[in-house]
Amino acid sequence: MKIKVSAAKRKNKDIFIKTDFIRLDSLLKFAGIAQTGGQAKSFIQENTVKVNGEICTARGKKIRQGDIVSVFSVDYHIKNEN
Repeated sequence: MKIKVSAAKRKNKDIFIKTDFIRLDSLLKFAGIAQTGGQAKSFIQENTVKVNGEICTARGKKIRQGDIVSVFSVDYHIKNEN
């Protein structure tokens, strides 16, 4: 018996912000990834969040246009609404 295994395909989503930056924990709530600030903090502390390909544990990290935040097999591309 052969078992075929493949990795789940990553999804891409655009997140539009109106300001120059948004804090990482606020972004997780804004994007609907976390329902509360406490949940956002837990996701960040559990090393499940990457910013531009690197694990980020700073919940106050400033996320700007052009950054890519990866959580749960989804890449969120940050763009300015302007």
